[in-house]
Amino acid sequence: MSPRLPLRDTIGMAVESLLANRLRTTLTMLGIIIGNASVITLVGIGKGAQNLAENQLGSLGANVLFVVPGNNDTRRRGIDTPKTLVLEDSQAIAAQVPSVRRVAPQITLSETVRARSLSATATVNGVTADFLAVRRFEMAQGRFFSPEDLEGARHVAVLGPDLARRILPGSSPLGQEVRIRDQTFAVVGIMASKGAFLGQNQDDAVYIPLTTMVSRLSGRDPTYGISLSFISVEARDADTLGAAKFQITNLLRLRHKILREDDFAVRSQKDALSIVGTITGGLTLMLAAIGAISLLVGGIGIMNIMLVSVSERTQEIGLRKAIGARSDDVMLQFLIEALMVSSLGGLVGSLMGMGAILVVAAVTPLPAAIGTSSVITTLALSGSIGLFFGVVPARRAAQLDPIVALRRL
Repeated sequence: MSPRLPLRDTIGMAVESLLANRLRTTLTMLGIIIGNASVITLVGIGKGAQNLAENQLGSLGANVLFVVPGNNDTRRRGIDTPKTLVLEDSQAIAAQVPSVRRVAPQITLSETVRARSLSATATVNGVTADFLAVRRFEMAQGRFFSPEDLEGARHVAVLGPDLARRILPGSSPLGQEVRIRDQTFAVVGIMASKGAFLGQNQDDAVYIPLTTMVSRLSGRDPTYGISLSFISVEARDADTLGAAKFQITNLLRLRHKILREDDFAVRSQKDALSIVGTITGGLTLMLAAIGAISLLVGGIGIMNIMLVSVSERTQEIGLRKAIGARSDDVMLQFLIEALMVSSLGGLVGSLMGMGAILVVAAVTPLPAAIGTSSVITTLALSGSIGLFFGVVPARRAAQLDPIVALRRL
């Protein structure tokens, strides 16, 4: 039996073969490059979306609760939000729940806001003076509402920075007037930028006193009273968050005379993070699966090209085996070629994927999320695909009969 060819020589022959057909090698690598780039880019986008949502929820503070009307069944069926939360509920929470520090009731409408000759559709929020502290908002210019503004139902407004730029460009918004429906409001402040929250741009909004909202825009329901969109509640600290949620739930059940299913829900930041994590995690897995299909297609491309290469190099293989090369040496050479193509393609694709993530982060709000584990896993997967799909061509090359192959000379 002839001696085994040294591994170094086998690798050298594999490199020479790949360099002798640079165009074919590059085209073979292209499928793996696209597959790796797709996996890393799509997984990075999914992780970036998850990080963005977590950052937005984190900006609310660790001890904030949201009381929303309706129950899970009504929300699943797409039924309009029922009028199950009223202003008296928020007042009762503030007065009777000892683990609560502040309560901020809120009414939200979508209205056209006009200033001079410009107009824009924006979210109009009727809030109280505690809104800033509970929701962790800050003022960039001017002031927020005073108790006197609320008691007198004054026509004053605070604009989000994006809305201010849209309808009052080129001048100081303070002291200017905006119109909502047929009501005129004096602009007394501009919010600091807060960004989007769960898909809603909080900077493209206008804030007015809750009492003004009720008396001039939303009105009072003759049956239910002053209906609220939701209630933001700040617990005394993160340790009392669970107690606050329990006490608020019991209080509202008593007030609403509930015997079976609640007509409200109390949500914490942790609940929202769990929901967001489930959604974005599923999205990331779906995107990764789409990218993995590209890798699979790249692997099939490697096998096809390697099979063509075996057919074209039949004479070379026959000559090598005739002068003493072992079948294992031939098979190892073709496996090394497949591994080199897939590994180099995986490396180039990974670099392209990381570059694409940085580009996406530069032009969108999504933060860059380049996971070291995903890069390593994808590189290992691409190498494994090269070996897996290189086995069939390598075995075919190793099993060639040297006599049959030499007849073609």
